[in-house]
Order: sequence, then C-alpha cells, then structure tokens
Amino acid sequence: RDPWSVLKKIRKHLPKNGCVVACIPNAQHWSLQAKLNIGDFRYEKAGLLDKTHLRWFTRQTIIEMFNSEGFVIEAGCPRVFNEPGREPFLAAIEVMAKAAGADVQLALSDALPLQYVVRAIAN
Repeated sequence: RDPWSVLKKIRKHLPKNGCVVACIPNAQHWSLQAKLNIGDFRYEKAGLLDKTHLRWFTRQTIIEMFNSEGFVIEAGCPRVFNEPGREPFLAAIEVMAKAAGADVQLALSDALPLQYVVRAIAN
C-alpha cells in the first residue's frame, strides 16, 4: 500500500552492493488513457487494472519515487508489446500532448510500455 515506506525499509537493510528490482505497471499506457477518457476505470482480474494494483505510476513518477527514497535507477526496460489497434489512440494522445504543450514524442513513447522493469541502487 505504501511503496515509499517499503523502499525506505529496504534501503536501511540493503547490502553494500545490493539492488532493488521492480516491475511496475505503466499508468500512462495508451489503453488506460483511452479508458479514462471515456470514464471506464474498472478494476479487472488481470492487466493494468488488476485488482492488486493499489498505486499508479508513470515513467516519470517511478523515477521520482525511487529518487525520493534514496535510490537511483541504474537500469530499466520498458515492456512494449505489439498491440494491434493502438494507432488511433496514439494519434489522440499526440493531439492531447500538443494541446498541453508537452513533449509530443515523449508522451507517445511513454504511452507504449505496459510495464517498466527497473533496477535501482542506493544513492
């Protein structure tokens, strides 16, 4: 329920050369953005809206969470899958990013990963 507290506790007991490895669902995934835009935020048995997912993170907020608890992400891998039908949604995300004055390419690339796998070490 409180990943910040968990990271804080881990950091206190982490061996000198230890690391934390985490696989975190991406709340910025295009499919979740699409569901939010039509008010369809329902927990499911599996996937991004799995009932066990209690906290939501984007690439940016994952980095912020680890940094705030004294970690630096030394490696990471976005898990991107071939998902037919995503192109119209990515086009809509591009329009929203432009309207918000955001970095369009970053918004599009951050909408693709279903999850991020990260390895972090104590800072």
